[in-house]
Amino acid sequence: MYEAKIKKEIRCPLEYGLDVFGGKWKARIICMLNQKTVLRYNELKEEMIDITDAVLSKALKELMEDNIVGREQFNEIPVRVEYSLTPKGLSVIPILEQICHWSEKYVTEELMPFNFFEGYFDEEK
Repeated sequence: MYEAKIKKEIRCPLEYGLDVFGGKWKARIICMLNQKTVLRYNELKEEMIDITDAVLSKALKELMEDNIVGREQFNEIPVRVEYSLTPKGLSVIPILEQICHWSEKYVTEELMPFNFFEGYFDEEK
């Protein structure tokens, strides 16, 4: 397994938060699991649009290592695996909601011509 030559050092709590749910795909995965509650791998891949298997697998693995996403494997043939947010993952939702509200206020239509996050934070599931 790959081991980084330089150990990651976090000097500010914000760095930890950005490491956990930052990047292009992690926040989207968290939002999608919040909206849909439980998804299988292929369902998640279909919802994500344009994500490769390698990138999705890596992001899910990192989110599981940080205890944001849980993985439940069922002993069936074929094996069924479902992903959902852990309590720690659910605690991130209000933070992402605030970022979305801030973004909606300042993003230009040129950068985001449609509301990508519409419905991601709805209370009803």
